[in-house]
Amino acid sequence: MAPDTGLSPRGKASVPLENLSPGIRTRVLLQLSLALVIAGITAASLLIIRDQMQRHVQTYLEEDLHHSVETFHDIENDRLTALGRENALMADLPSLKALMTTNDARTIADDAIDFWKTSGNDLFALADQDHQVQAAYAKELDNTAFLKRDLQQALDNPSKHYMLTDGHLYEYSVRPLYFGSPKEGTLLGYVVSGFAINSAFLRAVGRGAGAEVAFLAATDVTISTLPKDKLPALDSLFRSLQYANTPRIAIRGPERYLAVSEDLTRGAGLPLQLVVMKSFESADRSERAIDWLVFWVGLFAMAAGSLVMFLLARMVTRPLESLAASVRAFGEGNERHLLPTGGPLEVRYLSRVFSEMRDEIKKTNRALLESERLATIGRMASSVSHDLRHYLAAVYANAEFLASPTLPPHERIELYEEIRLAVNGTTDMLDSLLIFSRTGSSLQRVPTSLQSLVEQAVSLVKMHPDADGVTVSMQKSNVDTTASVDSKQVERAVYNLLLNACQSARAGLDQRSVQVILNVASSDISVIIIDSGPGVAEGIRDSLFDPFVSEGKQKGTGLGLTLAWSVSREHGGSVELVSSRPGETIFRLTLARHVAPLANNTLSSRDTVLTP
Repeated sequence: MAPDTGLSPRGKASVPLENLSPGIRTRVLLQLSLALVIAGITAASLLIIRDQMQRHVQTYLEEDLHHSVETFHDIENDRLTALGRENALMADLPSLKALMTTNDARTIADDAIDFWKTSGNDLFALADQDHQVQAAYAKELDNTAFLKRDLQQALDNPSKHYMLTDGHLYEYSVRPLYFGSPKEGTLLGYVVSGFAINSAFLRAVGRGAGAEVAFLAATDVTISTLPKDKLPALDSLFRSLQYANTPRIAIRGPERYLAVSEDLTRGAGLPLQLVVMKSFESADRSERAIDWLVFWVGLFAMAAGSLVMFLLARMVTRPLESLAASVRAFGEGNERHLLPTGGPLEVRYLSRVFSEMRDEIKKTNRALLESERLATIGRMASSVSHDLRHYLAAVYANAEFLASPTLPPHERIELYEEIRLAVNGTTDMLDSLLIFSRTGSSLQRVPTSLQSLVEQAVSLVKMHPDADGVTVSMQKSNVDTTASVDSKQVERAVYNLLLNACQSARAGLDQRSVQVILNVASSDISVIIIDSGPGVAEGIRDSLFDPFVSEGKQKGTGLGLTLAWSVSREHGGSVELVSSRPGETIFRLTLARHVAPLANNTLSSRDTVLTP
């Protein structure tokens, strides 16, 4: 991309490129401002409506729940009144008085069944003047022992009218039974009648408000209209309602409840509460419907306002947008994009100035590219010509020697070997140039064992003359090294790094060695190459991977490290000089795997043998 000089061909200051997009910015700001205003109004409306709805809904629910509590008290009073009348009529029956005068427990227990059936109540009992229960019967209750015990305690507390026995709750009334008038007659005993507080009764209490009703003994639910599976989730609500006089809100999953309680402990022999609760589900549905309505209205208003603002802004900013598109296209390399010819005077002036500047930049770029191309060709020609002359001279000289008829056979074989090495060197050089010219082309990726590729590269480099006297060793990995790579390019990259390491190791004074280590991770594999050479010169470390950099070498094109760098980048990795000092230079080639490792060899961290 050509540099932005900021000057027109005539040397006058032109308008900076950042000032060529006010139209776009204006349109975006106008649309964004309008969208933010509408969104803010919509959000504020939703919050206000939701808050007001929640307040009203909670108020209405509280009123409904208090009405249900009042309904309970009304039904309770009616039932107690009815029980009192029935007991009064029962106490005036001569047959019942005659039964109680027998003072025989078995006779009373047997004959009391007829009186219980006649009354039609859920609870019926007879007790003597000493509060000893002689007969006790209750529907849905088989164990009369608990019933007699609890009735005994109930008769000792005449102010109570609730009784909990064997998990069943009863509302009862007690009437003394006299032989003669209550003032002058003899006390024969007591008649007890009661109604069971069951789910049918609770549904009658909550039916008007559509509420759920429960009785709590202490904090345990005795009877309730709620399904049993919902009770554990509301346990915290029931605990919070103990001795509470204000409504409570409980959340069970996505469902919320509002609950009020009434303390009935005074009428019972234990802590007893009436809990009336109602779900917010219906109100929440209405609230969600209104929220969506406001949301869609706001969204429609936002879309309509944005459309209107878009049309207005486009009429004002379209010429500037066209000019900005031309500048952007030129920056991306499109030199034929048309500049706007209409619009305001200022836009036409900017178009003319930019057109002149674009022509000048194109001329400057062509000159720079031409000079760079010539410099690259010169460096390549200098390097290639030197190596070609070296190899061709070896082929030419050895060919002349081969022409001698008196040449011994063993010398003839040596000359053939030198010619073969020269030809192979020329072929390697041409291959490097070809790979360099094809950098960026599509890769032929196949799942390949990277360890096998490295072993092949090690075998090849050992046969190279520059590896004579150098010990090349490889530390094999015992885990899966499969990766999706172009095997030829990766092998060539590793070979170039190894050859470079062998050439460096031969320049060392002490032990001449090259070590190869594989580090395997779940997402990538690293090939670490360590040589014992004198190290990389300080002057070329920053340009080490640039083309035709080969300081200190007598032969080579200077493309080895460049090719390794290009191959690693195309495989999602990198090549880096980790460290370099006399006696130890470390290069690391990293390649992305792009394939899932085998299940038995999946690694969660690097199998690190060396951490440079």
